[in-house]
Amino acid sequence: MRPLVASAPVRRTGSLDSVLAAAAIALLGFGVVMVYTSSVVEATTTFRDPEYFLVRQAIYAVAGLVILLVASRFDYHRIKPFTYPILGVVTFLMILSVTGFGHTGGGAARWLAIGPIHIQPSEAAKLALICWLAYSLEKKRERMKSFSIGMLPHFLMAGFLMLLCLKQPDFGGAVVLLFLTFALLFVAGARLGYLLGAGMLGAVFAAWAVRFTSYRWERMLAWFNMSEHRQDLAYQPFQSVMSFGSGEFWGLGLGKGLQVLYLPEAHTDFISAIIGEELGFIGIVALCAVYTLIVARGVRAALRAEDEYGSYIAFGISVLFGAQALVNLSVAMAMLPTKGLTLPFVSFGGSSLLVSAAAMGVLLSVSRGSKVPNARVLEGPDPEASAVLVTQAGEGLG
Repeated sequence: MRPLVASAPVRRTGSLDSVLAAAAIALLGFGVVMVYTSSVVEATTTFRDPEYFLVRQAIYAVAGLVILLVASRFDYHRIKPFTYPILGVVTFLMILSVTGFGHTGGGAARWLAIGPIHIQPSEAAKLALICWLAYSLEKKRERMKSFSIGMLPHFLMAGFLMLLCLKQPDFGGAVVLLFLTFALLFVAGARLGYLLGAGMLGAVFAAWAVRFTSYRWERMLAWFNMSEHRQDLAYQPFQSVMSFGSGEFWGLGLGKGLQVLYLPEAHTDFISAIIGEELGFIGIVALCAVYTLIVARGVRAALRAEDEYGSYIAFGISVLFGAQALVNLSVAMAMLPTKGLTLPFVSFGGSSLLVSAAAMGVLLSVSRGSKVPNARVLEGPDPEASAVLVTQAGEGLG
């Protein structure tokens, strides 16, 4: 007698994680409102149209919502065959952005202009790296303890993308890519000693990149002594802190903030400062609660995923949202030196919003799957009488 074995893993498609979807959609709508209140002054003085940024953000939000819903219905396993093409295209676009084809803004060549559309390849690189790491780590899950197989290829790929980010320059994006790589290698079971060694090397390289790059070092010194540099290098973080302080507990009221007159780029990387001013401490706490909810539901989806591939993708996307929101808020509160990282779903910008929407759609797709915890094999008198009874535990997300 011999038992029959299932030829393929059993997959159950569950219902949409409505809590996770509602949190993302709420942030999309909230972002449109806050972009308008934080950009109306600049839009009026620069473009003579108070709704200049509002209209564009609304278009991005609608497109992002469509992408999110479509991706959530798409079986994430179908991404596998396109893993290397996606990574290759994104890498090629990043190379173009640093070899003379990039559109310069704010001193960085991070954008590629395709007619009236500007795309930022480094934003797509974060999601592309997550998908590639999930694909690679699943294939090598039995050999993750090996340095040459489990560690080296992943750090080489991530390191190349990081160098392209630094070349733009985009130090914050490089840090996010490194953190994503560490996080996924850790959950995949890589040797802790290798990770600690790589972490120390990464810290040394980061310190070198800051100390021996003049503008980064000057910005660091200004951040250490903001009171003396509040009219020059520390002007933006100083005004941002002023925004948080003037909001106090309840805020000045939506659209009543005054720091939009003084805070540069208030609708992009420092939009959380305007939220703090207009909605106060309670508004920032609520915003942090929503991001915490997204990370928690994402980790929940990772733990309940039907396979390692889905688990790695869900965990990576959750880390991406959490890390980027945390760094953005820390920079706006002057807890970290200034970095060009957007607040997911909220900051103005098509590339960031659309990539965030696509990532959320993939995360929702993973959450639809349910892990099969047990498979009990019953033996009969002959192979034809054998059967595999699969018992499924856990209710679908909904």
